[in-house]
Amino acid sequence: MTTRPDLVWYVGYGANMAARRLDHYIAGGRPPGGTRVNPGCRDGAPPRARRAVWIRGGVYFALASPMWGGGLAVYDPELPGAAPARAYLVTAAQFGDIAAQEMYREPGADLDLSTVLREGRHRLGEGRYETLVGMGSLDGLPMLGFTAHWPMSAVAPVPPSPAYLGTIGPGLRDAHGWEVGRIAAYLAERPGARGTWTPSAIAVLLDDAERPA
Repeated sequence: MTTRPDLVWYVGYGANMAARRLDHYIAGGRPPGGTRVNPGCRDGAPPRARRAVWIRGGVYFALASPMWGGGLAVYDPELPGAAPARAYLVTAAQFGDIAAQEMYREPGADLDLSTVLREGRHRLGEGRYETLVGMGSLDGLPMLGFTAHWPMSAVAPVPPSPAYLGTIGPGLRDAHGWEVGRIAAYLAERPGARGTWTPSAIAVLLDDAERPA
């Protein structure tokens, strides 16, 4: 595997499972239900391919999202089981620009991927989404994402907002073909959502989001 491959699979496990949300990281703009305008990538071309994938570990909700309000989806590769996700085939430069926007940095600089490709992990900063993680390979190309450097046990769970769940849900449907009931059950069981959101409440939220205005 080269030090800096031309193409990588960017793996989203939260709101970015929804192609319409990722589009606003690539082309720029404010996603529906969000509060922040994204500057976009230097290369605004859409992903070359999209795949439904599963990644080792689990997803929980914690911290606070400036974009959506409520808790953020955070990935912990050391949790038991596997999590549904979506992989997008993008250029290495696009991956760097997506990562920069998630880290609330200005896009425009290529990332050195050598450490994450060699070691499976590379901490770029102390904040949320500032640690690159390797998630295996697909079609001979690396699968990469980002998360926090701490484990789930180090932070308090925080319930996600309706707008956030209303973005993650369609992403699970589009990527994995899940029905509303399965999506609602999965999201309601995530730490942070559990005990605050019930499957029925999430199902109603997702049904309302799909209903024409």
